[in-house]
Amino acid sequence: MLNSSNFRAPNTAAFLSALFYAGFASATPIVKIDGSSTVFPITEAVAEDFQIAKRGAIRVTVGISGTGGGFKKFCRNEIDIVNASRPITELEMEACKKEGVQFVEMPIAFDALTVVVNPKNTWSKTITVEELQKIWEPSAQGKITSWNQINPAWPDKKIKLYGPGADSGTFEYFTEAIVGKAKSSRGDFTASEDDNVLVQGVASDLYALGFFGFAYYIENSKKINAVAIDSGDGGVLPSAATVENNSYKPLSRPIFIYVNAKSTEKPAVNEFINFYMQNATELVTEVKYFPLSKEVYDLNLEHLNKKKVGTVFKGTGTNIKLEDILKLESSL
Repeated sequence: MLNSSNFRAPNTAAFLSALFYAGFASATPIVKIDGSSTVFPITEAVAEDFQIAKRGAIRVTVGISGTGGGFKKFCRNEIDIVNASRPITELEMEACKKEGVQFVEMPIAFDALTVVVNPKNTWSKTITVEELQKIWEPSAQGKITSWNQINPAWPDKKIKLYGPGADSGTFEYFTEAIVGKAKSSRGDFTASEDDNVLVQGVASDLYALGFFGFAYYIENSKKINAVAIDSGDGGVLPSAATVENNSYKPLSRPIFIYVNAKSTEKPAVNEFINFYMQNATELVTEVKYFPLSKEVYDLNLEHLNKKKVGTVFKGTGTNIKLEDILKLESSL
């Protein structure tokens, strides 16, 4: 039997209010996004502005599991959109096909994948593609361990390497562009899907070298220095101009979102993608990447509305010029 002196009646108004808000929260449409840490700053900025514009009527979640990790979730029908710092691969296309997942491919920006060193590094302000290959190729593991093994003029000091993890599209793109085969790399380096971890590693070690997306370099340019890349015509630093004129090669690249075609039937997803493309130029610039032309963003919406599924990249996306994106996507 209840002891009436100890029994505390519930606050009816508070109880009903809690039920109402719990019901409202469960009824709020959610747009689920995951994938690339490189693309994350763009999509996060879009998601924040979109949720403000919608006054909380639609919720957008943006995770970071790397491009490869994001595609695994995407092809299992677990998310609506995947952020990707490279085109979808043939293996991922097969995985999606097995689960009946079709997708709309949307290039959203260009990135200049940036090689970085500690600000006190005075010797490797420029590095050649061949030197990068010598550092990162699988046969370098346990053998190329000091700076002077790469270039005799450089110090006889142990080099500490930092790079994205194996699920990262940035890792795949870098290894394909520099080594010649995606994911073909030495394994004795500090890997992380969190680019901020890589930034801190290079910033705290005089003899470190790493790589990641341009936005993370710009955001931390007081802590780390970009290295000019020499692909045969002299050292070139990453910038809007060098990406646009294709002189920053082979490390400039398109970055994407992929939208589950079935998810486009959800009004919330459609609204989000429309907002994304209409505001992409401003928000891509704001987070320090390089926007595409308005024609590309308009074409993305046309593909969305017509449910034009598939990819124009056929499993690879290296050495794509900024000016070629519209031409390629128009061929879908």
